[in-house]
Amino acid sequence: MTDTPLHTPAPQPVDADQPWWRTLIAFRRNVIATWPPAAYDARVRVGGFLGRRWLLLNDPDGIRRVLIDNPDNYRRTRATVRILRPIIGRGLFLSDGEDWRRQRRTLAPAFAPRVVPVLARHVATVAADAVARLAGRAGAPVDLYAEMQRVALEIAARSMFSLEMDRDGALLRDRLTRYAQHLGRPYLLDLLLPTAIPTWHDVARWVFKLRWMRLIDRVMARRAAAPALESVEPRDLFDLLVAARDPAGGAAFTRAQLRDQLATLLVAGHETTAVALFWSLYLLARAPAEQQRLADEAAGCALTPERAFDALARLPYARAVVSEALRLYPPAFTIVREAIADDRAGDVVIPARTVVMIAPWVLHRHRALWREPERFDPTRFLPDAPPPERFAYLPFGAGPRVCIGAQFALTEATLTLAALVKAFRITLAPGPPVTPVAIVTTRPDHAPSFRLEKR
Repeated sequence: MTDTPLHTPAPQPVDADQPWWRTLIAFRRNVIATWPPAAYDARVRVGGFLGRRWLLLNDPDGIRRVLIDNPDNYRRTRATVRILRPIIGRGLFLSDGEDWRRQRRTLAPAFAPRVVPVLARHVATVAADAVARLAGRAGAPVDLYAEMQRVALEIAARSMFSLEMDRDGALLRDRLTRYAQHLGRPYLLDLLLPTAIPTWHDVARWVFKLRWMRLIDRVMARRAAAPALESVEPRDLFDLLVAARDPAGGAAFTRAQLRDQLATLLVAGHETTAVALFWSLYLLARAPAEQQRLADEAAGCALTPERAFDALARLPYARAVVSEALRLYPPAFTIVREAIADDRAGDVVIPARTVVMIAPWVLHRHRALWREPERFDPTRFLPDAPPPERFAYLPFGAGPRVCIGAQFALTEATLTLAALVKAFRITLAPGPPVTPVAIVTTRPDHAPSFRLEKR
């Protein structure tokens, strides 16, 4: 570790006693700024907003109750559905009940451990291309946030479609960015009205959805038109999902269902991995000793497409850096559920319609759960370190609805980070500090300039 603690930037919290309308404005601008300092010490915080009771749960037993023991009693909030359905449709993330169980059963084989070597080959190919492209910009200011968005989207496209994104990549990134900046923010009526009553913003989201899903359809059509291979082995997730059948009934996905699953995986896999890589690089640029340790580890690994999967076992520090970045800057910064019926989590009463928030951003920085929680310390996640307390670390959620692509995301981020740090010494160019902004994911408030020096 560095000789002095490396404390990580966070937004200035708002006043807990401010009027509701100021809280709503702060919520739209940056969700994580709405949690006051007391939240990082409290086991449970109870409050009200616009006539609704809410709970912020930091208690492991309470979290277990909501996510593990009684998950069917908790559903997505209407604001979540309004905001996310236009970009991910009716795929796994927003489904409930028996529909969710059917989708999960059907998708599970496509994310089994046996598929990881296929993904690792795609990751290594894209990472090598990124290193070659960035080598030509060594010494010049580089926007690594935009580069990581490009890399993550290219990996998603190749692992899902075996396609390069030269044709559609810029348009996909632009539409996702614009949505997050505008329609992806919650508005007052999103919180008040039932989903059956549309708002003006819902109309704009509907227009976006038509264009967005048309773009996904175009990418699917390109992939479907690609020549078939003689090999019987699947080449990507598209092959796996086309062949997927519900083990309980044998039904395949319809084209619309397949499109929604691919949209879900593209949005979730691309955006969350891009921000995880950005924050990993940002933290390493501010911690030269940790960066050098990772470079020394990666120097002994062959990160070629043929050997990338085998290299994963030899990159424990790279994976620890990613895990620590996910702790400090979890892409999924909050898990929000609405209680369907009355419940109790330990000694906490949860009446029906209560909004329950389990916030990885708060949990991961909670002073009762972590030693020096604001400090960047990858050694927390090395194989010989004591594991974090159960339900204190939830970058991918927990329980039946844990992220189905968690291992894919860790594989992608670990291999890409190792390839970049193996090739370059990465520093930050002079500029203002970066503050995280949480809207759809935990993004930087601006894209800082980095400088890359060939090792």
